[in-house]
Amino acid sequence: MTDQSDIEIFILGTTYPLRGGLATFNERLAQAFKDAGYRVTIYNFSLQYPSLFFPGKTQYSTDPPPVGLNILTKVNSINPFNWIKVGREIKNKRPLLLVLRYWMPFMAPCMGTIARIVKKNHFTKIVAIIDNIIPHEARFFDTCLSKYFLGSCHGFVAMSKSVLEDIGRFGNRKLRKFYPHPLYDTYGKPLSREEACQKLDLDPSFRYMLFFGFVREYKGLDILLQAFTDKRFEKLPVKLIIAGEFYTNAEPYRKMISDLNLSERIVMHNSFISNSEVPAWFCASDIIVQPYKSATQSGVTQIAYYFEKPMIVTNVGGLPEMVPDGKVGYVVEPNPKSLADAIYKFYSLGNTNEFVQHIKKEKQKFTWEGLIRTFEEFL
Repeated sequence: MTDQSDIEIFILGTTYPLRGGLATFNERLAQAFKDAGYRVTIYNFSLQYPSLFFPGKTQYSTDPPPVGLNILTKVNSINPFNWIKVGREIKNKRPLLLVLRYWMPFMAPCMGTIARIVKKNHFTKIVAIIDNIIPHEARFFDTCLSKYFLGSCHGFVAMSKSVLEDIGRFGNRKLRKFYPHPLYDTYGKPLSREEACQKLDLDPSFRYMLFFGFVREYKGLDILLQAFTDKRFEKLPVKLIIAGEFYTNAEPYRKMISDLNLSERIVMHNSFISNSEVPAWFCASDIIVQPYKSATQSGVTQIAYYFEKPMIVTNVGGLPEMVPDGKVGYVVEPNPKSLADAIYKFYSLGNTNEFVQHIKKEKQKFTWEGLIRTFEEFL
């Protein structure tokens, strides 16, 4: 390969001023390509979701913009004329690599059409990072949309082996590679527990477990709430933090908390957590709980690794790949009893230091440099 500073890499996906884990990932990926010596441009969405289809309060970030990234906000997810225009623009610019970030079939017509136009230059390699080829909340037309998208790419990168297998189920024989989700390492120095509790106005005499991120039905918060009614927890000074915006109706969960008499043992923060706020929530907590009913991989896991927090995850999708059972936390079945047993075991044994030592070792596997090398195998 020639001098990498002469090579252009384009990324098409969510980024600033749009918010969320996808934006954070794509910005960090762009920086990793830059650090490797490539010239990088991100094509961002001018319209990602129509307001009618967006379940949250806002799609936009309140954090400062990322420094040093070339971001072009041009892609309209629902305008076919825009897809043709953007596709022709990228085709004519002839980047060596176009990385598409595919996370839901809704984006298939837009991304698939742009990619098909770009392919006509017979030069640009088109590689997709696949988050969910089979959605958590599937609809009857999702398979057709995903097939359309898969047909537009030269190859695929999956960040869990379960997703890699899902791609194969579509009968696709194109080159596909696995590389685990790298660490989110942009949150700065961890806070002390005391400082984190002070920032969040939490009583430091209690211990805290954390359910973090957008709340959707498949994430199993209802299972965790049922688990937390276990009589063993009544003797433990432990509270559950629910930190993240509800992307579903919050009222059934509020009613469940009330009906189960959990109100005094729950800290509820129904709001989007900006990147600058993330350290306090993780550093105030002892353990991160992901009681998901379905999953591929999760960015929450990688934030936990960064802050060196033990985890309890359910045995679904790619989560067990990321959390070795008994070393960095516990892998359990997605039911209240299994979750309750693991939570009680964690707090009764008090072996946090042992978990942290394994976390320090395990997180060395999740590097951005390794992900860049994986993409280079397609060139």
